[in-house]
Amino acid sequence: MIENKSDSGTIDISKVAFFLVTLVAITAILIYSEEYMVPFIVALFVWFIIHELRENLQMIPFVKKHFPIWIQSTIAFFVINAVLFFIGELIYINMSYLLTSLDAYEANIPIAINDLGELMGVDLTSKVDAYTADFDFNDMAGSLINTTTTLFGDGFIILIYVAFLLVEESIFPLKMKAFYPDEKKQKKTQKLFHKMDKKIGQYLRLKSLVSFITGLLSYFVLLAFGIDAPLFWALLIFVLNFIPTIGSLIATFFPAVFAVLQFGELAPFVYIMVSVGIIQVVVGNIVEPKVMGNSLNMSSLVVVLSLTIWGGIWGIMGMILSVPITVM
Repeated sequence: MIENKSDSGTIDISKVAFFLVTLVAITAILIYSEEYMVPFIVALFVWFIIHELRENLQMIPFVKKHFPIWIQSTIAFFVINAVLFFIGELIYINMSYLLTSLDAYEANIPIAINDLGELMGVDLTSKVDAYTADFDFNDMAGSLINTTTTLFGDGFIILIYVAFLLVEESIFPLKMKAFYPDEKKQKKTQKLFHKMDKKIGQYLRLKSLVSFITGLLSYFVLLAFGIDAPLFWALLIFVLNFIPTIGSLIATFFPAVFAVLQFGELAPFVYIMVSVGIIQVVVGNIVEPKVMGNSLNMSSLVVVLSLTIWGGIWGIMGMILSVPITVM
């Protein structure tokens, strides 16, 4: 009896060790293959959006009757690409405008720091100067441009991935039959893929709607306060709202800090934080729960854990993709 217990204990330890080694190996692969994996994951979610758009097109009787699936996919593909290209152009134009005004923003920093120091009764100017002596706005601008260029380069790769996914979609049922000769396993796997497709498509559609509402309302608020490039900040708010929990806080903080750089005063910071913050609270706590409901069947703890894990592996992009990846 004792030997059996010892054997079973040994088996359990070996299983745990195998699991931990596998987990470490997978994590290492995900970290070091980020450059290749992230564009593919993004392409996969773009494919989900195209699939969702195509299903909406099929609700139109004329389209469903006269247009085959491949034409519907092509239409959806070009619509999504047109939208992404338009957004990219808007970001590029707004960023160019902001970069041309860097000198004015840099000149306002000492004024804002001095006002904050007087408010707190502390000499912040000398302390900040000591920390930011080597800081160069032009270097930061150059880094920002390089990051944008990289994103556009990844965008081209993503489009290629999406095109191949659409081509593979037509022969996917045949591959399923080859992988699963057993009809029962085949139906079970198809049901699983259908459920995953439905959940992720529903999440992306509803989350995009909620983020769009937040970004649109924030745009009008920023426009009313005279913030430079309000469209850029509204697009940033739209994207950051895909990050659970902390995304809305970051999305509110960025334009508020920029308001200080633009005006050289602390008052605009408070105005933007309060006004955009109210939009985030109302949309996040009233509109989003009603729209999203319990569609994902995920607890708040699981969402926060997935945010932490995928953020640690893939940074900001991992945070944005954390919920859809966890659903998968």
